Amino acid sequence: MTGELDAHAIAVLALTVAAFALFMRERVPMQTTSIGVLAALALGFQLFPYERAGQRFEPVSLFLGFGHDALVAICALMIIGKSLAATGALDPVARAIARLWKRSPRAALLAVLVFAFLASGVVNDTPVVVLLMPVLLSVALRTKTAAGSMLLPMNYAVLVGGMATAIGTSTNLLVVSIAADLGVRRFGVFDFYPVAILAGIGGLAYLWLVLPRLLTHRTSPIQEEPPRRFAAVLHVPEGSYADGRTLKEVREKTDGRLRIDEVERGEDMFLARLPSLTLRAGDRLHVSDTPENLKELEKLIGATLYDPRDLEHPVDEEHPLQTGDQLLVQSVVTEDSLLNRTTLQRLRFSDVYGVAAIALHRPSGRSTMKPRDLGETVLQVGDVLLLQGGEERLKELRDSTGILVLDETIALPRSHKAPVAIAVIALVVAAAATGLVPISIGALAGVTVLVATGTLTWQEARAALSSRVVLLVAASLALGQALTVTGGIDFVAASFLQAVRGMPPEWIASLLMLLMALITNFVSNNAAAAIGTPIAVRIAAELGAAPEPFVLAILFGANLCYITPMAYQTNLLVMSAAGYRFADFVRGGLPLFAIMWVSLSLLVPRFFPLF
Repeated sequence: MTGELDAHAIAVLALTVAAFALFMRERVPMQTTSIGVLAALALGFQLFPYERAGQRFEPVSLFLGFGHDALVAICALMIIGKSLAATGALDPVARAIARLWKRSPRAALLAVLVFAFLASGVVNDTPVVVLLMPVLLSVALRTKTAAGSMLLPMNYAVLVGGMATAIGTSTNLLVVSIAADLGVRRFGVFDFYPVAILAGIGGLAYLWLVLPRLLTHRTSPIQEEPPRRFAAVLHVPEGSYADGRTLKEVREKTDGRLRIDEVERGEDMFLARLPSLTLRAGDRLHVSDTPENLKELEKLIGATLYDPRDLEHPVDEEHPLQTGDQLLVQSVVTEDSLLNRTTLQRLRFSDVYGVAAIALHRPSGRSTMKPRDLGETVLQVGDVLLLQGGEERLKELRDSTGILVLDETIALPRSHKAPVAIAVIALVVAAAATGLVPISIGALAGVTVLVATGTLTWQEARAALSSRVVLLVAASLALGQALTVTGGIDFVAASFLQAVRGMPPEWIASLLMLLMALITNFVSNNAAAAIGTPIAVRIAAELGAAPEPFVLAILFGANLCYITPMAYQTNLLVMSAAGYRFADFVRGGLPLFAIMWVSLSLLVPRFFPLF
């Protein structure tokens, strides 16, 4: 191993640092950074050819990550996880937990933590959090308990359990596959399960007995009494301000607060809502807003306010507005949601989906934004939207946009295909655990069964795939390959060994885990793991030690993403739903971080000897 660098290695290391810096910036989509890294690497090696040991490095080989078995397995497992949600396969468990909570909240919380821990070992972390969040929020509302005492412990239990198997997270799969490519014995699905289970016992005890006491003061913004919008009709009388004026002029009169859903003229004739449309006496403007705002709009434009269900009596104290079958729900914008990084106005949200966006809560602590500003606000991961609409409309919205609806009333009903989904994932895990077939082949076969049996549609399968994950994995593999070829990995490994020279190998492995854990709390864990795995193999070779403990140090370290909300996407989801602040993750995550790091540092060498 050498510490010397040539121009290509320096350039690739500089690109790696730049990529990590961009991964930390919320304003730059991770997909943009990933595709930029791929383009920069391929173009750079094409314009400035690189040779080592007389053999030229071909830039097109950087794209082979898109066909890597790890990426195939990750995508297939995401689709299989989608089938569990789409069929309501785990719904009976969630309902049982809700019933238990009524009898014994403390026992129910333990049941939630154990279920979250065990389920995330075989199902991707995000679906497990998505399943349990509405259940816990519903319990919090009914029992008047602070949701903050429930959601973060549950989320951490999912993250702790996700590290227990080779398929628990995409990071685990990536590390195992990269290590196998470098000549390390391929880990089986449950090879390091005992290590994670034993370390997880201490973690779960902390999550059950200590963490809820640190977070009981956090009340979810969802538990606050939200404003309600009512459908109404504004009748334009003769001689009123609106009579003879354009829609643009009428809206300007209300400072843009008047949001018209439909303009009705005569018998069931609806006009296009163009700014130049001139209103006439007798026109009916279909609108929706709070009763207070509607009464104010009525005065401003000189119209008469009616309930659409009672057009014979103007709205007054004796004839108030009614919401009818409208539901008011909270929804979280996720990484792969259609709403992420765009505005409601650009999507023509209300027009297309028939659902009203009433307010927006942002977990940064800023005050809730009202509809006047909401339409032009660029939405981001973790934003909580207050939505109102019919049940069917809200279901369609959830399925077509990918937002997470935090309301059990519109959850998908239990399907007769649920047993198929459960059987498929059980067979995939069993086949991989016994070595019958590689996980990539088994998972791909499982997807085929799900689609062939109608358990999932191709539209649902496509929606399960995350462009963020696909591009990130491909870019991370390419970056790791470039660092390996140019000698950058050798340089980093040599520098690390120089810093820890003279320490026992067990300490070196533990410090490597700590370094990876600190990095993964600020950048993508997949990117960190893809770079860290070759470094771990090089360090083990230099020490003459077995590579497995060092590879596991990278794998476990990349999963210790507890200290910051941006460390993992489920952190952002629970941050929004429970109203957590950055300090809550630091205060609650640091003890768990310390417990898991110390436990894993002691356990890994015992189960996987260094020599």
